[in-house]
Amino acid sequence: PRPRNAALHAKEEPPLNVSLLQPKRIKSKKKTEPVAASPAPKPSLPADEEAKRRQQETYVQQYAHIAQAEMEKFGIPASITLAQGLLETNAGASPLVTTANNHFGIKCFSKSCSKGHCRNYSDDSHKDFFRIFPSAWASYRAHSTLLQKPRYQSLFELSSSDFKGWAAGLKRAGYATDPNYAVKLV
Repeated sequence: PRPRNAALHAKEEPPLNVSLLQPKRIKSKKKTEPVAASPAPKPSLPADEEAKRRQQETYVQQYAHIAQAEMEKFGIPASITLAQGLLETNAGASPLVTTANNHFGIKCFSKSCSKGHCRNYSDDSHKDFFRIFPSAWASYRAHSTLLQKPRYQSLFELSSSDFKGWAAGLKRAGYATDPNYAVKLV
């Protein structure tokens, strides 16, 4: 299933019919009392999709302030940063984030790692080591710093509101090997 960034793709609710909230009078021979009508129920999602949506919303609420601070400092759209975090961590549920605070799949390329600097996961190649971060903030900062490299500089010519351009640019610059990476971000 395609991950959705709750901050970018929240479904707009239909306009609220204010007349539904006005007290209604029920005609009867007894004393009349106002009765408020309930708004129409929202269409429900299957339980697993609803749980996933809540998990994504929780992730966005938890890390939006960090993404916004990084956007202010580095000019990387918070929506893109959060979309990458959602995608890379399965909305905060992957072992990479739960055991290493690594929200962006940042690999370790050091030839002389100290103990606790990086780790390998059983589902990866024996050569794939991922950085361990002391906090989510440190992971977000490493992501912002990584995107300052020359291969990503063309992204900063784009508007910070051009999330589709940023997504395509990240893919073109080789941020991820998944051929559908840009599509998954948006």
